[in-house]
Amino acid sequence: MSRPNLYILAADNPSAVLSALQSDSSQASCQDEHGYSLLHAAASYGHIDLLRALVQEYNVNPNLTDEDGETCLFVAETLEIAKCLVEELGADPKHTNDEGLTAQETIQSDGSFPEIAIYLGQVTGNDTSDSTQSLRDVHAPPPLPPNININLGTVSEQEVNGEAGEIDPEFRRRIAELAAREDFHSEEGQNQLRALVTDAIRGVGAETQDRDVRRRTE
Repeated sequence: MSRPNLYILAADNPSAVLSALQSDSSQASCQDEHGYSLLHAAASYGHIDLLRALVQEYNVNPNLTDEDGETCLFVAETLEIAKCLVEELGADPKHTNDEGLTAQETIQSDGSFPEIAIYLGQVTGNDTSDSTQSLRDVHAPPPLPPNININLGTVSEQEVNGEAGEIDPEFRRRIAELAAREDFHSEEGQNQLRALVTDAIRGVGAETQDRDVRRRTE
């Protein structure tokens, strides 16, 4: 019976790849005719457990290169994978391909995964102005809910300490807790932030309305 094509299995069945490697560990560091390896596949498809197993259990070189001189870091598509490769598995973020470009420069030129290019620029000390602009774009604050505007201005100390009241400690805690989450900048995290802002604004509006009602009845 012929061997299964592990590169194809790595796309959507990493557990099958791990099972195959238990039977024949020599396949862990194999490469096809273009130098494509299981490391490249695991990084590209975002299979972090397979990635860790290949390096930590089967001792595959994390800087294994394909025919273009590119390591698996060049094909990472999520920040989690990039961080795992660099911070856990020893991938070299300064490695250059046959064109003399680093993974950061290659990813940056493609424009597909700006958060990875930003991260690699930070770890290599090559945080360019383009990366800085991309960082602003990636970390841009979420839009306010519909029909809500914020007007910036100055307020008196009396307004701050009087009618405005103090910031709700529970609201402060929820913001800090949300900002500390690793998925804060993901779609889910940003949706939760919008919901939190909406709740806060509704709460302020309710308090103001209640205060106005009391004034009219006194």
